[in-house]
Amino acid sequence: MSKRVVVIALGGNAIMPARGRGTLARQFANVDVTARQIADLVKHHYKVVITHGNGPQVGSLLIQQEQVEELVAGQPLDICDAMTQGQIGYMLQNRLWYWFQRYCGREIPVCTVVTQVEVESGSEGLLRATKPIGPYYTKAEAEELARRRGYVIKEVAAHAARGWRRVVASPRPVAIVESQAIMQLLDNHVVVIACGGGGIPVVRDERGMLRGVEAVVDKDWTACVLARLVDADYLLILTDVEKVALNWGTEEEKAINRMTVREARRYWRAGHFPEGSMGPKVMAAVEFVETTGQAAVITSLGRARKALRGETGTWIVP
Repeated sequence: MSKRVVVIALGGNAIMPARGRGTLARQFANVDVTARQIADLVKHHYKVVITHGNGPQVGSLLIQQEQVEELVAGQPLDICDAMTQGQIGYMLQNRLWYWFQRYCGREIPVCTVVTQVEVESGSEGLLRATKPIGPYYTKAEAEELARRRGYVIKEVAAHAARGWRRVVASPRPVAIVESQAIMQLLDNHVVVIACGGGGIPVVRDERGMLRGVEAVVDKDWTACVLARLVDADYLLILTDVEKVALNWGTEEEKAINRMTVREARRYWRAGHFPEGSMGPKVMAAVEFVETTGQAAVITSLGRARKALRGETGTWIVP
């Protein structure tokens, strides 16, 4: 595998903000910004592997499933995970096709791999709901949905009037089932989109068969596994903020330009990186840096190449 390999992890919130309607046109506009950045990286000889989150998208899809249950059978969460992999993969492929021709002057093959990710059966992540999905609600709306629909809802943005979201199980990824297919595509110079939404979570039963489970794997933890698989030089996590901040959402908010893994762990223990928000991004980056000795960067969608040049973003280093 050539050097300058970068795994790019796109936040589902950055593609479709959980606040507001999140129309298809708005999602395509956000994806277009990122696709242009990715095409620029490929033009400058980076080998790119892409993954993405799906929190707002899968939450919205579940609402759609529930609203038509009287007409057609609703689909479980693992099937909705698979559906959003196709949805977001299509949007990325569409815009990358355009920007590769604009920036590179040629058609570069792009492929979305519908990817299963194995998780541990009976793990704490499957037993405890922590991953926010879908839109934000007021406290009154949240209480009504919990009563009427049985949602598990938590306050994820205490500083906001609409700071409540549905949360679901979010187990840690153990292995990428389609790892061989991903590697073969990369070896044949294909830009790969894989493990969307953290991957479709599956567990292995007593017969060795894989079975889907209702959960959403955090895409940042899966991005760490994917980055190790492809021997990445960088893990680039793109979200809806330019830099990680201490005391986020308060008057004492302070952006971080660079932190070591030791500093990141200290800030995490102090509660600066919430579990359902910046926590998985920072801690997945820390694990990647610790296990590989390479660097990780967290920044916003439109600043990918600028961040890799060291001009912005939050760098996490050994």
